[in-house]
Amino acid sequence: MLAGIISLFTNFIHLILGINTPQNFPPPLPPDEERKYFLRAETGDTEARKKLILHNLRLVSHIVRKYYASSKNQEDLVSIGTIGLIKAVDSFKVAGGAKFATYAARCIQNAILS
Repeated sequence: MLAGIISLFTNFIHLILGINTPQNFPPPLPPDEERKYFLRAETGDTEARKKLILHNLRLVSHIVRKYYASSKNQEDLVSIGTIGLIKAVDSFKVAGGAKFATYAARCIQNAILS
């Protein structure tokens, strides 16, 4: 589990810094595909969980740039926001009927404000 989180953060830093990748985030998943990955993640599929996190990193960046543009510590805020995103992926229930982006945005903001 810890190795997976470290790997995820390493991939995230590579995305942010543009190391070995183009300087953009993976595109958001289509709703039906996102639902499929959440159902798989709920059964313990770690690859589905990683894919959900990676394809929603754009949301963390967007929230930090939108609400904390004047902050000098944007990299730190993105790291903290990513922890909020991970918590959102782990606690989101597809059966609840809410959109994941709406739920995750609140989790990301709460992590940054904590």
